[in-house]
Amino acid sequence: MVTVRLSRSGTKKVPFYRVVVTDSRNPRDGKFLETIGTWDPRAGEGKFDLDQVRYDAWMKQGARPSELVAKLVTRSKRAAAAAPAKA
Repeated sequence: MVTVRLSRSGTKKVPFYRVVVTDSRNPRDGKFLETIGTWDPRAGEGKFDLDQVRYDAWMKQGARPSELVAKLVTRSKRAAAAAPAKA
């Protein structure tokens, strides 16, 4: 099964994560099909960048997000909706 999950990078006690699309049988930091975003939990409320077009494309193909990725996507959508539109 194809999964959208986090892959850890960064150094000891300074975590940084990439949002990757991978086979669920691969190890956490193993090979992956595509990188579609990043998450820096140390930056304020956590800086989360995601290529929403690629995420939606993988979801349509049957990929499943991990619990944390699903939570981060929901949170970012809520924040985008609450932000005032720029003119």
